[in-house]
Amino acid sequence: MHLYYIIYKPFQVLSQFTSSEGKRTLKDFFRVPHDLYPIGRLDFDSEGLLILTNDKTVNHRLLDPKFAHDREYWVQVEGLIGTDAITQLQTGVSINIDGQPYRTRTCQASLINPAPPVPERHPPIRYRANIPTSWIKMVLQEGKNRQVRKMTAAAGFPTLRLIRYRIEKITLEGLQPGQMRSMTRPEIYTSLGL
Repeated sequence: MHLYYIIYKPFQVLSQFTSSEGKRTLKDFFRVPHDLYPIGRLDFDSEGLLILTNDKTVNHRLLDPKFAHDREYWVQVEGLIGTDAITQLQTGVSINIDGQPYRTRTCQASLINPAPPVPERHPPIRYRANIPTSWIKMVLQEGKNRQVRKMTAAAGFPTLRLIRYRIEKITLEGLQPGQMRSMTRPEIYTSLGL
């Protein structure tokens, strides 16, 4: 039987159920059958939406690059980001992937003002009164390793906090870090356009 869960992966948690490094994993927060796995990854220092399932069709559709799908990120960056940097993000920037230069595809990027209603992070972002921060929304259809962080850095605004808020029509709405919600097959297939 296929099962589907969406989870809010907390900050400083590996996107897997086992660890040889002594770091916290999904197993520390979520009790699910052993044959469920996260589709895709979020970095240890990122947080937000992951889908857990044992459905190979969903896995294939979300991991195969030929099936481009929206991934929406809410990103807190250091500094007051302006329209020039937003335009750079939208049109693509040069980043380094596996030691090779890579030009990112066009994406949606916009300022979120006021800041989005996000849960407190534990531990919190280091507060520096003399350095302002900005929140931006980025919607990508590609997912290279640490791509969002590399993109904001290339535009001159290092990422302080990164939350994946949405995959296609599935969002974190109503979830707090460490919480999980089950979905039915029709709900997940409709939400992902399958």
